[in-house]
Amino acid sequence: MGGVFLVLFNNELYGEKMHSSTCAGLALFFSVLAIQQTDAQTYRGKVVRMFVGSPAGSNTDLLGRPVAQKLSEETGGMFLINNRPGGTGIIANEIVAKAKPDGYTLLIAPSSSITSVPHLHLKMPYDSLDDLIPVIQIGTSSNVLVSHPIVPVKTVEDLIRIAKMKPNFLTFGSSGVGSAFHLSGELFVHMANVKILHVPYNGVTPALTDLLGGRIDFLFFPYVVIRPFIETGKLRVIAVTGSARNPLLPVIPTISESGLRKYEVNNWVGVFAPKMTPLVTVEYLSNVIQSILVTPELRMFWRNQGVEFRSNTPKEFSIIVRDSYDRYGKLLATVGIKPQ
Repeated sequence: MGGVFLVLFNNELYGEKMHSSTCAGLALFFSVLAIQQTDAQTYRGKVVRMFVGSPAGSNTDLLGRPVAQKLSEETGGMFLINNRPGGTGIIANEIVAKAKPDGYTLLIAPSSSITSVPHLHLKMPYDSLDDLIPVIQIGTSSNVLVSHPIVPVKTVEDLIRIAKMKPNFLTFGSSGVGSAFHLSGELFVHMANVKILHVPYNGVTPALTDLLGGRIDFLFFPYVVIRPFIETGKLRVIAVTGSARNPLLPVIPTISESGLRKYEVNNWVGVFAPKMTPLVTVEYLSNVIQSILVTPELRMFWRNQGVEFRSNTPKEFSIIVRDSYDRYGKLLATVGIKPQ
C-alpha cells in the first residue's frame, strides 16, 4: 500500500506527468481495495437482518436462506433471515426503507412487491424506487399454472373454452392483490378475453390450502413449492408462464405455446438496501453475493429450484427494477386495476 503512495509522491516530486490511463488504473485499484476492506470494517462479528416479506418456505425465503448462510461464512458476520409477511411485502419493505443505512438491514424481495404493489395504493409508506437501493438480482424464474384434479381442464385450450362458456364460473387464487401470482392470472384473463373470478388471500399458504381442498380451481405458483403435490397427483400442471419451458418440466408447454401468443410472466428476486447506504457497501455486498451464486453448490441449488442467475451489477439491476415497475404499471392500467 505504502509503495503505491510512494510512486505517486515521486511522480509529483520529479515533475513526471502521469498518463490518464495510469490515474484511472490507480483509481480502480483503490476502489476495489476499499470494497474488499469493507468486510473487516463493516461485517465481521456484526448481526445483519435480512427481511423477507413472505413466510418461511415461500419462494423468496427459499432463495434468501442459502444466500444469508453463505454471506455469514464469507464475511464473518451473522446474516439472519427475518420473515415479516403481510401487505404483499409492504411490511418488510417499509422496515428496510426506513432503516438506518449502515448495511446491517437488508431486504430480499420479489419483483411484485417492489414494482407492482406500489401501483395499487394511492398512498405508500415509502417509495420503492427512491427509498430502496437495488444491490443485486439473485434469480429469475417462471410460475406454473396448476389446477385441482377435479377441474375438467388439462390444457390452456380447455381452460379458455370453459371460461368462455361459463363466465366467472372458474376461480383462480393468489397470495394477494398485486402479487406475481395475481398479475399472472390477470394477464391471462386479459389476453384470453375471458372472465375468471380472482380470489385474493393473505399469503401463499391459505391460497394453496384452498386449492388442495378444491375450494378454488387454479393457481399460478412456483413449481418447486408445489412439486410434492404434483408428484402425488393432488394437483395438475397445465402450463408454464415464462418465455421458455421449465427445465424441471420439459414436457409441459408454455402458455404462449398453448395459444396465448406472447404471454410471458417471469419473476425475479433481489436484494435491496436502504437509501443512502454507502456505495462501497452496496458494491461489496453485490460482489460477494455474486461470487456466492456462481459456486457449483449454489448453481446446483438454483437449478433444482428452477431458478436462473445472470451476473448483474447494482446499476444493471436498477435498470431492471425500473423496467419492471413501468411494465407492471401499464399492465395493471390495461386490465383496469386502479389504486385505492
